[in-house]
Amino acid sequence: MRPDLAVCYGQERLPRYTSYPTAPHFSAAIGADTYAEWLKAIPHEAGASLYLHVPFCRSMCWYCGCHTAVALRDQPVSVYESALRCEIDQVVRQIGRRIRVEHIHFGGGTPTIMAPETFTDLIGLIRHSFVVAPSAEVAVEIDPRTLSARMIEALALGGVNRASLGVQSFDTKVQRAINRMQSFEQTKGVTDSLRLAGISGINFDLIYGLPHQTVASCLDTVERCIELRPDRFSVFGYAHVPAFKKHQQKIKEEWLPDSLERHEQASRIAEALREAGYVQIGLDHFALPDDPMAHALESGTLRRNFQGYTTDQSSVLLGFGASAIGRLPQGFVQNEVAIPAYSQIVAQGRLATARGYRLTDDDRLRAEIIERIMCDFAVDLDSVCARHGSAAHEMLQSAPRLRDLISDGIVELEGSSLAVPDDSRFLVRSVAAAFDAHLDQSQRLHSRAV
Repeated sequence: MRPDLAVCYGQERLPRYTSYPTAPHFSAAIGADTYAEWLKAIPHEAGASLYLHVPFCRSMCWYCGCHTAVALRDQPVSVYESALRCEIDQVVRQIGRRIRVEHIHFGGGTPTIMAPETFTDLIGLIRHSFVVAPSAEVAVEIDPRTLSARMIEALALGGVNRASLGVQSFDTKVQRAINRMQSFEQTKGVTDSLRLAGISGINFDLIYGLPHQTVASCLDTVERCIELRPDRFSVFGYAHVPAFKKHQQKIKEEWLPDSLERHEQASRIAEALREAGYVQIGLDHFALPDDPMAHALESGTLRRNFQGYTTDQSSVLLGFGASAIGRLPQGFVQNEVAIPAYSQIVAQGRLATARGYRLTDDDRLRAEIIERIMCDFAVDLDSVCARHGSAAHEMLQSAPRLRDLISDGIVELEGSSLAVPDDSRFLVRSVAAAFDAHLDQSQRLHSRAV
């Protein structure tokens, strides 16, 4: 990829396209009453996936873009877990039956901030309220700095079989700048203990574009992580949005690498992981060849949702907790973001839905196109448009941004088949954005494309 294109396109602020339309387009027009109707209308043959948001950490990492708060005591977390239990009961009552679940994901924040017995009770309620498939993936995000031996036992007892460990960087200069000191030894100890407890699916999360980060420090982190041989890596670019995340103001702009340096960091990380035997999955995931995600890529069944790339095929995602987002066939819903307000609403016996989005036929068509581009770096517009009763030439006419992408060699178009060449794949978000009918209204809210 020519450096001038990396600079040009890399400065754009674009969604990560974990949904379409993206969350900035949700509105208060979709509330609790609408969500209740959508829950009642879930088809009897449909299964669901569950996402449970635990928005607490023991300390704030300055790079964090999540909805989370610092909890130095256990009491706020315990109160919040009670609210989660109430919300689960309310949602199940609206559905009116126990539906089958294939995927459960605990996200944060730091879900393992819960007391072990609290987590055990919560996972027990989930298994009582839903029909959790024996083969279900049960995943939890973990901060290795705070994970206790008792919590590892609780995770194993609860049937957790995938753990995502936040690593980000082992460079101590970077760690000091982001307020996250974490040694390799801590990470290795937790990884070994999880595997010893029978939790064999291990993911590592890395970030590039952090303050003071260099290509050399990125590669050193990757080399040390490879020693531990996790099944998957997620490699994200730091999104600096201090106007919306006030704690990011502690990171000075001059400490951050420019677009060319970010691109070099991302490229060299990807190269190192591929050389170590990992298969690149879409834009920012990597998996060992025998991992289910690698199989999904090969079979063309890879999906993308709010957790990133996934093997999850369900059309229903039930989100629980403050700020949690769910998806049903009719559209998206998001809970109240503020933790106290969320807890108060569910304590009153009401669904906590604060906003959402009702999908149109055009949204569904564009969502499938964007998902295939993000997952496969290619899309056959004829076949996708035909499934939605539309024509490929009309979709191409509605995507004027494609002309520049084609002329710059970022996109190849033969008839109605679109492909992103290997050396342009780091700009796949720019290609997806060409089909985003809502983009101009929300660019300032997103991270840089590179």
